[in-house]
Amino acid sequence: MPRHDNKVLNYLFDLRTIIAVLFAIYGIVCIIWGAAFTSSSELDKAGGININLWGGIGMLIVAALFVWWTIAKPIDQQAAAHSLEESEAEAQRNL
Repeated sequence: MPRHDNKVLNYLFDLRTIIAVLFAIYGIVCIIWGAAFTSSSELDKAGGININLWGGIGMLIVAALFVWWTIAKPIDQQAAAHSLEESEAEAQRNL
């Protein structure tokens, strides 16, 4: 497995970053849809609550939490490589 010393690539391809981007994209789409394209009949069906708008805001909050988590606790590359080597060695022993 190739090792990257570039911290930007490590953050970019971290699974938490990818999840944050997806939550942010869906959150923005829901906010736009809820703010611009929600009719009064749809609001009546939802009990007067604009679910798309509130769901989008919630998704943006989750995206921000994932970004914070990525920055606050970055992956230790040496520990991750050591853990991968241990799991591969365990798999070889079990064969």
